[in-house]
Amino acid sequence: MIKRTYKDAINALNSLQSNFATIEAARLTAGAKNAVLIPEMIEWTRRIGYKPQDLNRLNVIHVTGTKGKGSTCAFATSILNQYRSPVQVPGAKITKIGLYTSPHLKSVRERLIINGKPISEALFTKYFFDIWDRLNSTSSDLDKFPNMGPGVKPAYFRFLTLLSFHAFSSENVDTAVYEVGVGGEYDSTNIFESPTACGITSLGIDHIAVLGNTLEQIAWNKAGIFKPGAACFSVEQPEEALNVIKQRAVEKKVASFEVVEQRPDLAEVKLGINGDFQRQNASLAVQLVKAHLEKLGVEIGACDVLPEEFVTGLEQASWPGRCQIIKDDKREDLTWYIDGSHTTESIASGTAWFASVTNDTNRKVLLFNQQTRNVESLLEELHLQMQKSGKKFDNVIFSTNVTFSDGKYSDDLVSINVSQEKVDTMEMQKQMADIWNKFSKESRKHLFHDIQTSVNFIRTLEGPLDVLVCGSLHLVGGFLLVLDSSK
Repeated sequence: MIKRTYKDAINALNSLQSNFATIEAARLTAGAKNAVLIPEMIEWTRRIGYKPQDLNRLNVIHVTGTKGKGSTCAFATSILNQYRSPVQVPGAKITKIGLYTSPHLKSVRERLIINGKPISEALFTKYFFDIWDRLNSTSSDLDKFPNMGPGVKPAYFRFLTLLSFHAFSSENVDTAVYEVGVGGEYDSTNIFESPTACGITSLGIDHIAVLGNTLEQIAWNKAGIFKPGAACFSVEQPEEALNVIKQRAVEKKVASFEVVEQRPDLAEVKLGINGDFQRQNASLAVQLVKAHLEKLGVEIGACDVLPEEFVTGLEQASWPGRCQIIKDDKREDLTWYIDGSHTTESIASGTAWFASVTNDTNRKVLLFNQQTRNVESLLEELHLQMQKSGKKFDNVIFSTNVTFSDGKYSDDLVSINVSQEKVDTMEMQKQMADIWNKFSKESRKHLFHDIQTSVNFIRTLEGPLDVLVCGSLHLVGGFLLVLDSSK
């Protein structure tokens, strides 16, 4: 048998991406297809050898929201790590912690983390082809599942979710934190029958073609992760959204529901993830972990005063690409401020963070891209936040998500979810420059076809420089790879 490599696995995985035309067509019929998504996911899971109840042994904390869900998962995982036994001994409640998030920045393996580290290339390859082969050799009841005939594979995110089930189960993970991909009710992760705790971070308008265009519709969808017997939480939300969430908690027969207020004692904790707004996410993480530990029989008390383990976990939390600060290796007077914000709400908080932590006298630069969303509202919010701070961008660079100047992407960052023609012609970048010109004619605007050329250009500008990189996690991932390649 020919040995299959990690590169083989990534190439096979990338073949499962939906191309741009398919995605555009799917958006028009999303509502009609929603009802079959969870039954299909359960069937995919059966085909790789698992039933939903088999996943109960993972002891899942399930988190959704519009912004902050990844940070909340990172905080929760870091706290849990303080309670992890280094070896599997009798009576140990937590020995292996799995974390499943999306999207990734530099490597797809970042989506499957065990005890703080992405799974190895060897394990990724092994478990990937385990389920790839199982899906090749089994089939579904075509009367019930006409789209799941022999040889058919699930789409990219669904496949990775299946991979997480198999990898975490095979590696004996006994606590897992799962971030929802999109929404909740119909998300691929939403087949857990007995999560220990479920949480909803801050809500906003996003993915309207799938979730609806009102906060009430979005709240309904997000609260779909609530399950009978689970401790369920939400941060404070607009009243119309919170009313829906409370109704769904009753409908789902949850064990308890609580609106989590920001803990005042977190003002004294130096959180491992930057940004004042992260205290809200940290507060939710505290309640999720508390409920989870209680469900596992770990005694921690009322948490009126945060236990030392919680404080340490919050301080040691890390979430790359979100309010991350990097000093440039090539220039002492150049600092990169990186935030993968890509919704109106997250752009507002990310830009406010940048404005609050940067030096007033340094020249300000923006490196931005967004290929698929409403860029005008994002750029308007970005400009508004800078205006409020009394600061402005001297230079604004609009780049595509192409990683390197030779036109190549890292294999892990190949995406066919956007129009290649729009990338090649830089249609979106030209549009963004025109939009920005309406807000600020003072900024010098530059368009580049790739991230590496953008970074090299920024390094030539007169300093000292503070550079905000935002608008897309794909942009941030490529940017971090470019920095790595230039060391």
